[in-house]
Amino acid sequence: MTQPSRPLKVFISAGEVSGDILGGRLIAALKKLSPQGIELQGIGGPEMEKEGLHSLFPLSDLAIMGVIEILPHIPKLKRRIAQAAQAAIRFDPDVMVTIDAPGFNKRLARACGATVWPKVHYVAPTVWAWRPKRVFAFKALFDRLLCLLPFEPPYFEAVDLKADFVGHSILESGADTGNGPGFRKRFGIASDASVLCVLPGSRRGEMERLLPVFKDAVAETKIKHPGLHVIIPAVPHLVQAIKAQAADWPVDVTVLEDQSQKYDAMAASNAALAASGTVALELALARVPTVIAYKINGLTHFLVRRLIKTQYAHLLNILAQREIVPERIQSDCLAGQLAQDIDALLGPSGAQQASLLAPYLDQLKPSGEDAPSVAAARMILASLTIKNAAQQ
Repeated sequence: MTQPSRPLKVFISAGEVSGDILGGRLIAALKKLSPQGIELQGIGGPEMEKEGLHSLFPLSDLAIMGVIEILPHIPKLKRRIAQAAQAAIRFDPDVMVTIDAPGFNKRLARACGATVWPKVHYVAPTVWAWRPKRVFAFKALFDRLLCLLPFEPPYFEAVDLKADFVGHSILESGADTGNGPGFRKRFGIASDASVLCVLPGSRRGEMERLLPVFKDAVAETKIKHPGLHVIIPAVPHLVQAIKAQAADWPVDVTVLEDQSQKYDAMAASNAALAASGTVALELALARVPTVIAYKINGLTHFLVRRLIKTQYAHLLNILAQREIVPERIQSDCLAGQLAQDIDALLGPSGAQQASLLAPYLDQLKPSGEDAPSVAAARMILASLTIKNAAQQ
């Protein structure tokens, strides 16, 4: 493996909260594997900043989702792409690592043009679910892909793009190590109370669409579970908005401001109602019976639904090829249906869900002893060798 004798220069770009978490773990792993240290530049959030990155601009500038929703923000996004590309070219890194957020990161890689430094993209696009021809765009822009799922590499290797399964970073989250009894004691929640963990997403648009439906679902759930207590772990930039919305809920609500206590909150919960996404995997790892829900702009859904090739939204449902975790998406995201699901999960079917999901969680582990972030870091360092060999 060829590494510089000076600190390794890494330009790294994440486009949203989940990418920032992956980026923080990846930077920590790169530090461990780089004896000369590393020098960072790029875009990230608090987790990457904890590891020494000074972000070029706030991550929230990029946290926009949906075909229709993104339109008013296009001028600003174009400015940010140009700013990031210019910074990368001036920095002249040993490697560029982009994390998920393909809409932004593909444009960033393209704006950097042909470079002597390798470009590695972490989190392969879901070409198996929709728009399979994206493999060609990634082949044109990147030297290597790091895949979270074991069945993904062949899709990219078919077009001669180096792709490695490095395992799913969710396994490093600590979601399975929460202290439920300690959390209940800390927040004055009775040990025999029914606790529902509500997770409305990390984007403002998600929260604004889902929380009103979740409120009504909780009100219906309260009829059968009068002592119900709700915990809402809130991402920092949505704390005040969530507090305002939850102020008139008909049950006791704890809005959790400290993200470091999120997994304790999960461990303290008997069931969860969550937006579709990474948090659904965290809940599975924490063995919390869950129903996932999601709503987007109607026109966006109309367009996206015609492109998606997979039947399910939850990754473990996809691996299982059946609906183990109930999915209530778009027109199915109704308060009455969600209340029925929550009631069922607070009964015997909740424990069954965790057991059924266990073998599919095991499929997310990388081979060998490395944690996913370390496996990813090793592949990034290996990409330096590949690029150097190609130039000789």
